[in-house]
Amino acid sequence: MMTLGQKLAQLRMLEGHARGLGRELTQTEVSRGIREELDGKISQSYLSQLENGARPHLTGPTRLLLARFFKVHPGHLVDDMSEMPAPTLRQRREIDDRLDMWLIEGAESFEEDPALAEALLKIARHPKSRDCLLLLASIVENRPLIQHLIEKLGTSQPARKRRIA
Repeated sequence: MMTLGQKLAQLRMLEGHARGLGRELTQTEVSRGIREELDGKISQSYLSQLENGARPHLTGPTRLLLARFFKVHPGHLVDDMSEMPAPTLRQRREIDDRLDMWLIEGAESFEEDPALAEALLKIARHPKSRDCLLLLASIVENRPLIQHLIEKLGTSQPARKRRIA
């Protein structure tokens, strides 16, 4: 299991080598790079707090900046959850409710992409939306299967514009 801090330290090391430095990037260099290359702002002290665990979570905008800088998926920038206990029934209902609201809000924010909005709504309407997303996560690991399904289902083509209710 890797923590967010461990992942950031590893990414600094990999990025330094990828840039031909033969060493890891310092936190200051990452902060400067984000400012100069992405016109964003993350301080060295904030990076330090993230790496040493003083701040265990990222804000959405910070996660996106770091993901763009290190060229990783934003989902990579979270603690691995392999040792987390399964939620209790009550927690599960609360999680499902929050998840469904998040999916519905997401659908509303993607009105310009009706196929995506409809997909999010379909998952939100499913009685086991959490399980649907967990299943989808396991499927996306199989890239050849995903490419085959996209080709067969034609999901990469724009759909008709439909109004979200």
